[in-house]
Amino acid sequence: QVQLVESGGGLVQAGGSLRLSCAASGVTLSASTMGWFRQAPGEEREFVASISRTGTTIVYADSVKGRFTISRDNAKNTVYLQMNSLKPEDTAVYYCAASRPYYSPRSRAGHEYTYWGQGTQATVSS
Repeated sequence: QVQLVESGGGLVQAGGSLRLSCAASGVTLSASTMGWFRQAPGEEREFVASISRTGTTIVYADSVKGRFTISRDNAKNTVYLQMNSLKPEDTAVYYCAASRPYYSPRSRAGHEYTYWGQGTQATVSS
Protein backbone atom coordinates (compact mmCIF):
# COMPACT_ATOMS: atom_id res chain seq x y z
CA GLN A 1 0.00 0.00 0.00
CA VAL A 2 1.39 3.35 -1.06
CA GLN A 3 1.51 6.00 1.61
CA LEU A 4 2.86 9.55 1.50
CA VAL A 5 3.13 11.36 4.81
CA GLU A 6 3.81 15.07 5.00
CA SER A 7 5.26 16.79 8.05
CA GLY A 8 6.84 20.07 9.02
CA GLY A 9 3.88 22.40 8.81
CA GLY A 10 3.08 24.89 11.53
CA LEU A 11 2.55 28.51 12.42
CA VAL A 12 5.17 31.06 11.47
CA GLN A 13 5.35 34.82 11.17
CA ALA A 14 5.65 36.53 7.83
CA GLY A 15 9.24 36.42 6.63
CA GLY A 16 9.89 33.17 8.42
CA SER A 17 10.66 29.71 7.11
CA LEU A 18 9.28 26.20 7.20
CA ARG A 19 10.65 22.96 5.83
CA LEU A 20 8.12 20.40 4.73
CA SER A 21 8.98 16.73 4.33
CA CYS A 22 7.17 13.98 2.49
CA ALA A 23 8.12 10.43 3.41
CA ALA A 24 6.95 7.54 1.29
CA SER A 25 6.26 3.90 1.95
CA GLY A 26 5.04 1.23 -0.42
CA VAL A 27 6.57 3.02 -3.37
CA THR A 28 10.09 3.82 -4.48
CA LEU A 29 10.09 7.56 -4.97
CA SER A 30 13.14 7.45 -7.21
CA ALA A 31 10.83 6.14 -9.95
CA SER A 32 8.38 9.03 -9.61
CA THR A 33 8.20 12.70 -10.41
CA MET A 34 7.25 14.43 -7.18
CA GLY A 35 5.12 17.49 -6.75
CA TRP A 36 3.95 19.81 -4.01
CA PHE A 37 0.51 21.38 -4.18
CA ARG A 38 -1.40 23.60 -1.80
CA GLN A 39 -4.97 24.52 -1.10
CA ALA A 40 -6.09 27.57 0.81
CA PRO A 41 -9.56 27.81 2.37
CA GLY A 42 -12.16 28.49 -0.29
CA GLU A 43 -9.60 28.17 -3.05
CA GLU A 44 -8.80 25.50 -5.58
CA ARG A 45 -5.76 23.33 -5.16
CA GLU A 46 -2.77 24.83 -6.92
CA PHE A 47 0.59 23.60 -8.12
CA VAL A 48 3.61 24.75 -6.11
CA ALA A 49 6.64 22.84 -7.38
CA SER A 50 7.78 19.61 -8.97
CA ILE A 51 11.02 17.68 -9.29
CA SER A 52 11.86 14.97 -11.78
CA ARG A 53 13.02 11.47 -10.85
CA THR A 54 16.70 12.39 -10.90
CA GLY A 55 16.22 15.97 -9.77
CA THR A 56 17.47 17.44 -13.02
CA THR A 57 14.19 19.15 -13.90
CA ILE A 58 12.57 21.42 -11.33
CA VAL A 59 9.54 23.62 -11.90
CA TYR A 60 8.08 26.29 -9.62
CA ALA A 61 4.91 28.28 -9.65
CA ASP A 62 5.64 31.94 -10.27
CA SER A 63 4.22 32.82 -6.88
CA VAL A 64 6.91 30.88 -5.02
CA LYS A 65 9.87 31.17 -7.37
CA GLY A 66 12.95 32.44 -5.56
CA ARG A 67 11.46 31.70 -2.13
CA PHE A 68 10.75 27.95 -2.16
CA THR A 69 13.13 25.10 -2.94
CA ILE A 70 12.07 21.56 -3.73
CA SER A 71 14.57 18.74 -3.28
CA ARG A 72 14.63 15.01 -2.91
CA ASP A 73 16.69 12.35 -1.21
CA ASN A 74 15.97 9.12 -3.04
CA ALA A 75 18.05 7.12 -0.56
CA LYS A 76 15.67 8.24 2.19
CA ASN A 77 12.60 8.00 -0.04
CA THR A 78 11.78 11.56 0.98
CA VAL A 79 11.01 14.83 -0.75
CA TYR A 80 11.35 18.27 0.82
CA LEU A 81 9.98 21.74 0.32
CA GLN A 82 12.03 24.51 1.92
CA MET A 83 9.86 27.60 2.23
CA ASN A 84 11.57 30.91 2.97
CA SER A 85 10.36 34.50 3.10
CA LEU A 86 6.88 33.24 3.82
CA LYS A 87 3.90 35.50 3.22
CA PRO A 88 0.39 35.32 4.66
CA GLU A 89 -0.86 34.31 1.21
CA ASP A 90 1.23 31.14 1.51
CA THR A 91 -1.15 29.92 4.19
CA ALA A 92 -2.63 26.63 3.00
CA VAL A 93 -2.69 22.90 3.42
CA TYR A 94 0.32 21.56 1.55
CA TYR A 95 0.16 18.19 -0.18
CA CYS A 96 2.88 16.11 -1.73
CA ALA A 97 2.10 13.93 -4.69
CA ALA A 98 3.88 11.26 -6.70
CA SER A 99 3.42 10.31 -10.31
CA ARG A 100 3.01 6.67 -11.19
CA PRO A 101 6.39 5.03 -11.69
CA TYR A 102 8.34 6.19 -14.74
CA TYR A 103 5.58 8.56 -15.85
CA SER A 104 6.58 12.17 -16.46
CA PRO A 105 3.67 14.56 -15.88
CA ARG A 106 2.82 16.58 -18.98
CA SER A 107 1.44 19.51 -17.08
CA ARG A 108 1.10 20.97 -13.58
CA ALA A 109 -2.37 19.54 -13.18
CA GLY A 110 -3.08 17.45 -10.15
CA HIS A 111 -4.55 14.63 -12.20
CA GLU A 112 -1.06 13.94 -13.56
CA TYR A 113 -0.14 12.59 -10.13
CA THR A 114 -1.33 9.26 -8.80
CA TYR A 115 -0.44 9.16 -5.11
CA TRP A 116 -1.23 11.88 -2.58
CA GLY A 117 -0.45 12.56 1.04
CA GLN A 118 -2.96 13.72 3.62
CA GLY A 119 -1.56 17.24 3.79
CA THR A 120 0.10 19.43 6.37
CA GLN A 121 -1.10 22.87 7.42
CA ALA A 122 1.19 25.86 7.06
CA THR A 123 -0.06 29.12 8.52
CA VAL A 124 1.74 32.42 8.07
CA SER A 125 0.70 35.29 10.30
CA SER A 126 1.13 38.92 9.34
